[in-house]
Amino acid sequence: MSEVDPVGAGDGPGTVETPGSVVEVRTSASASLIPTIRAVASDLAARADFDLDAISDLRMAVDEACATLVDVAAPGSSLRCTFDVREELIRVHAEVDTADAATPVSTDTFGWRVLQTLADEVELEANGSGTVGIRLHKRADAAPR
Repeated sequence: MSEVDPVGAGDGPGTVETPGSVVEVRTSASASLIPTIRAVASDLAARADFDLDAISDLRMAVDEACATLVDVAAPGSSLRCTFDVREELIRVHAEVDTADAATPVSTDTFGWRVLQTLADEVELEANGSGTVGIRLHKRADAAPR
């Protein structure tokens, strides 16, 4: 089951205002539901007038971040993904609960390197409380950094 919650949304159901909108998507922590979150990321970036390369980069970065988190998620837990849409920037925070607070997310993998290449900023959050998250930022202009 997937749920999209447009926090601070515009005039009608499902309407997203930019800039300054926050949208939260919560699904079961399952790889089969990651395309739902990826589609939301793509749609929000398109509505915020990101160029095609930036939309593609954001979509793939969100996919990689969610896949990384689903791999360490506790059975039956949720994948929570929040999109903060600003002028020329989308901030993404994805998180899951883990069965073991010490569950590592490796930043020495090819997938993590891809994530760093696709996003303008990436940060791993592991606070030892059993929740692991990834924050990433993507700017509207996909010009080389």
